[in-house]
Amino acid sequence: MQPDLTLGQAVRQGADLLAREGVDAPRLTAEVLLAHALGKDRTYLIAHSNDRLSELAWIHYGRWLHERMGGKPTQYITRQQEFYGRPFHVEPGVLIPRPETEHLIEAALELPSIDGPIVDVGTGSGCIAITLALELKRTVFAVDISRRALEIARGNAERLGADVQFLEGDLLTAIGSAALVVSNPPYVPARDQLEREVREWEPGLALFGGDDGLDVWRRLVPQAALVLAPGSWLIGEIDARAEMAPLLGGWREFQVSPDLAGRPRIVRARR
Repeated sequence: MQPDLTLGQAVRQGADLLAREGVDAPRLTAEVLLAHALGKDRTYLIAHSNDRLSELAWIHYGRWLHERMGGKPTQYITRQQEFYGRPFHVEPGVLIPRPETEHLIEAALELPSIDGPIVDVGTGSGCIAITLALELKRTVFAVDISRRALEIARGNAERLGADVQFLEGDLLTAIGSAALVVSNPPYVPARDQLEREVREWEPGLALFGGDDGLDVWRRLVPQAALVLAPGSWLIGEIDARAEMAPLLGGWREFQVSPDLAGRPRIVRARR
């Protein structure tokens, strides 16, 4: 039987259930899931907190609360994650975009004029390639080894109106030349114990980079050296513990910059 609840009561009950299961930000999560069940945004809940919860919304809300308590990430339930102010469709099979990856975008936008192809390696949802294409108002090439990831990224590019050319391939093997290579490659050391929702739901192929997290970087750097012209740039996201100097010691203007928490996060170097 459907409970007789207002939207405000539904949020409070959902937040209590999530809190008992140890879910982070339980009230915010309950609001996001209820708004998704209603097909509204969260501000709607404030203005309509005394409205009665419909049977259909209750069914959806209850199912999604159950999924979230079972560890499924909120973004995979709503199929959406914001990145650099834009909504991206995400689902199991692509990594959920993280706020720290926006630092990679900022690092790329700080570069002087880029005369030549820009390539995003391991594009996943396409958030990096699409954002650069829209911010720079130019074509960007995006590569991924996963066909499903490319389908998701292509859909995001079409919805957001970004000029991105998608290529299936392993790192830079499908690229002839580039003026800028950007990447958020798998860099989590295999020994790391990740949170349950990450470990059980997000694709390991996009997360783990071998024993020290640098396996993909060891392949990417020499490939980038082949496709980048002298003076061109390589920018990427790294694990805070990564020792990148041995890999990029022969490059110019090698620099590692921190994220907002002060952890080493973005590496850049010039060919």
